[in-house]
Amino acid sequence: MKTMLRFAVPMILGNLLQQCYNVADTLIVGRFLGPDALAAVGSSFTLMTFLTSILLGLCLGSGAVFSICYGRQDDKGLKEGIYASFVLIGGLTLLLNAAAFLFLNEILFWLQVPNGIQGLMREYLQVIFCGIFATFLYNYFASLLRALGNSAVPLVYLAISALLNIFLDLWFVLGLGRGVAGAAEATVISQYISGLGIALHTWCKRPDLRFSPRRVRVRWSCMKQIAHFSVMTCVQQSVMNLGILMVQGLVNSFGPTVMAAFAAAVKIDAFAYMPVQDFGNAFSSFIAQNFGARREDRIRQGLKGAVITAFIFCAVVSAAIWLCAPALMTLFVSPEETAIIAEGVRYLHIEGTFYCGIGCLFLLYGLYRALGKPGMSVVLTVVSLGSRVALAYLLSAVPAFGVTGIWWAVPIGWGLADGVGLLYYLKHKKNLLCATNLTGQKEPL
Repeated sequence: MKTMLRFAVPMILGNLLQQCYNVADTLIVGRFLGPDALAAVGSSFTLMTFLTSILLGLCLGSGAVFSICYGRQDDKGLKEGIYASFVLIGGLTLLLNAAAFLFLNEILFWLQVPNGIQGLMREYLQVIFCGIFATFLYNYFASLLRALGNSAVPLVYLAISALLNIFLDLWFVLGLGRGVAGAAEATVISQYISGLGIALHTWCKRPDLRFSPRRVRVRWSCMKQIAHFSVMTCVQQSVMNLGILMVQGLVNSFGPTVMAAFAAAVKIDAFAYMPVQDFGNAFSSFIAQNFGARREDRIRQGLKGAVITAFIFCAVVSAAIWLCAPALMTLFVSPEETAIIAEGVRYLHIEGTFYCGIGCLFLLYGLYRALGKPGMSVVLTVVSLGSRVALAYLLSAVPAFGVTGIWWAVPIGWGLADGVGLLYYLKHKKNLLCATNLTGQKEPL
């Protein structure tokens, strides 16, 4: 557990700082530009989380392959994987970026954004989309370094850019009066600082990881494995956030007050369970390295310790959110906005009670990805988000529930996915613990 926690803590701190990009926008915009601007930036956050999840999923999937190769001490396979994944994910990033700009109007229509907010949201998104490639650079090189056991360097570059983002937010919004576009500009500049910074650091400090198309010959089996892990993890991450995006459209139909409450509460929610999500990713790298090294004893020890740690953390955070929800909402919303605060507190009280459910789900995602079963993570995501979306629409249509039905759909979805994931593990436990090489053959540990 000491090894896992030493590796996990910088990842947790790093992703908490990454959340500061949009949270700084939301806090400053909400306090100084008003509820309409808050609703626009908050809805944009949900969309950007979905787009980022696609890139993050691709990078996490590649990271699992890097960890397995590193555990096997397969330097040739590692370098092949680095080159293949950079070309694959980089190309997909450019396509995603072009599609985001091309279909901006359709996106706003699909999200059911009210007419009074569409102009502000369009203004924000036209700038924020320019940072998608920077997001790829940071997440790719951060996943590479973490896969090799270095979680400190990504934290350093993210800390620098997060502090810069807050400074630029205040300057552009308050000093220059740039409005929501200024908040987006501050975020994009900061994203490129972190993305280019970590890319240059890896290139200069780790010459052993450099690749050249002339010197590296990528085997079809390597490309196939990279594509399998990356695409499956991408599907898992994007389906998860697509479901959230679909719920955002339903939330928007209840009007600006509920939109603003959800925009603020979901930031608090993200901060609350982000550490256990990152712990699940660190746990995945740990399991993948030991899976590659064929160390079943350490896998079992890691499983036991991770479950205990995650559940203790989730219980503590649940208690904190329940007690502090009203005060946390006033960070984003003026105390005079009592209706917004009341709805946000209701959301946090419902979600916060069940954080152990999502903590268990993040561990299951990480476990199946590390053991070469990324498709199972997709199944769990479909169960969780599918039931969440379906129940959100069904329950919210019942007058007795209304918008509260949307909030209750979330923990119910977590519980259903946990049940499926645990039953699958107990039934296939022996078959899961086997080493998979780059040709797809399986060897028992």
